[in-house]
Amino acid sequence: MRIAVTGSSGLIGTALVHSLRADGHEVVRLVRRPARAGDEVEWDPRRRYVDTAGLVGCEGVVNLAGAGVADHRWTEAYRKEIRDSRVLGTATIAEAVASLDTPPRVLLCGSAIGYYGDTGDRAVDESAPPGDGFLPRVCVEWEAAAAPALEAGIRTAFARTGLVVAREGGAWARMFPLFKAGMGGRLGDGRQYWSFVSLHDEVAALRHILDTDSLAGPVNCTAPEPLTNRDITAAMSRVLHRPALFTVPAAALRLVLGDMASDVLSSQRAVPARLLESGFSFAFPDIESAITAALAAPTR
Repeated sequence: MRIAVTGSSGLIGTALVHSLRADGHEVVRLVRRPARAGDEVEWDPRRRYVDTAGLVGCEGVVNLAGAGVADHRWTEAYRKEIRDSRVLGTATIAEAVASLDTPPRVLLCGSAIGYYGDTGDRAVDESAPPGDGFLPRVCVEWEAAAAPALEAGIRTAFARTGLVVAREGGAWARMFPLFKAGMGGRLGDGRQYWSFVSLHDEVAALRHILDTDSLAGPVNCTAPEPLTNRDITAAMSRVLHRPALFTVPAAALRLVLGDMASDVLSSQRAVPARLLESGFSFAFPDIESAITAALAAPTR
């Protein structure tokens, strides 16, 4: 199968490309510069441009491009970058695939459980409405931007991903060194739910969505049992054999992170109802196995 991927240099994109190629699939990577290799296709979301010749023959397109939510403090300029990188990128890809004489059979777009906002102790599946705040608004616009593909009759799915447990990217890449140094601890009161997923299961879920014709629309990519930050802190301490005595007060987080602190402290208890209903099986369903798998994974 020939598959095109945006965001192929990111944490999830890199792992997905490696997995697909290991199984003999042909992958073309969309890059934001002139193509330099045979597996590259140029695109530029800000100009709404894609070299569509490179998409010919693709059975699937995976759109994972987007500025890192936690890469910078949320200034107004960076909020715009977070929003535009997702909305413009998705619109550009959706328009491109819709324009093809023979479009791909599936467009799989990245999304996030940020769609649901703060859910408190309430578990939510894909049927839940969007929450309030910056990230829910971004997610709503992000998914809506795929409308051209839907209108063209292309099966379109949205992988609403949780916190990816990995050593070299995302939140856990910052947590592992702290916990290994014995400086780990809970954030705020630690009662907020974190919906996590191992990198292995995230990639497997994306491939499952690509291959499962019945999956369209939102699909939560999270482990079956979300845990509180307090419970995850305790699990990190057990697996790494280090104390986790520190607590980062909510006020300190707000001072350091600004508006982003409200999302760090919010509770998102998302469950993967549609994945489970479609027969997907998690290799690392609990937090301790997910942490162990991340530590055992080879470095890039």
